[in-house]
Amino acid sequence: MLGIIAAVLFFIAFLIDAADISTNDVFSTTNIMLIGLTLLALHVAGIGSGLAARGRRR
Repeated sequence: MLGIIAAVLFFIAFLIDAADISTNDVFSTTNIMLIGLTLLALHVAGIGSGLAARGRRR
């Protein structure tokens, strides 16, 4: 789930940069990409995956 959110944030950052839209300091393309990278790192670390990495029950 976090990986999908990161992809959406990267796309929004790309659209803002490609359309040359002026935004305030909070929603700059760099900040949106950094939030996306943080979410992507959390996804790769296994946080928010929804599946427990515990052993199987028999």
